[in-house]
Amino acid sequence: MRSRKLNINYKWTINAFIFSFVLAVIMNFSSDILLKKSNIIIAFFVLLVIVFTGILFDIIGIAVATGTEEPFHSMASNKVFGAKQSIKLIRNADIVTNFCNDIIGDICGIVSGAALTSIITKLSLSDARSTVYATIFGGILSAVTIGGKALGKNFGMHESQSIIFAVGIFLAWIEKYTGVDFFPSNSKRNKK
Repeated sequence: MRSRKLNINYKWTINAFIFSFVLAVIMNFSSDILLKKSNIIIAFFVLLVIVFTGILFDIIGIAVATGTEEPFHSMASNKVFGAKQSIKLIRNADIVTNFCNDIIGDICGIVSGAALTSIITKLSLSDARSTVYATIFGGILSAVTIGGKALGKNFGMHESQSIIFAVGIFLAWIEKYTGVDFFPSNSKRNKK
């Protein structure tokens, strides 16, 4: 039996490492500043935004991983806005899923844990009570995150084409107004 050569994208791996570090620092710093200067209600709102950002990107990642590019070919030939970007998303599924599920998803998980700790500290409870609150809120945070991602994965798989097209339109708007092209036009990677 012949072993297949593993095709590792070292450039993306290095870029992912650097981007993860920079994004994690920015998100940790921003959430820390926001949480220190806000009251409990706003702090919980910031925590929810972080959790739902992780869930949203998880949905996008699973949609791209399970989507097919064929429905977008006729749309692209008819110059439908966002169709070309949708094809690029699918052809770069390894990078997109790594970015959405691993980079954004993991950073949101880590930052949400730190945000929860900051909220519990803000409550100024005694040691015994803070341990109880940390345990209960930590359980709730885990349940909401995991449950949300479980529902999101189901939604992402069944609505993959619609989700990919919505993200494709969003990327097309960014490309139109900033000139930033997220993926090379001649990308044939991961073509299905």
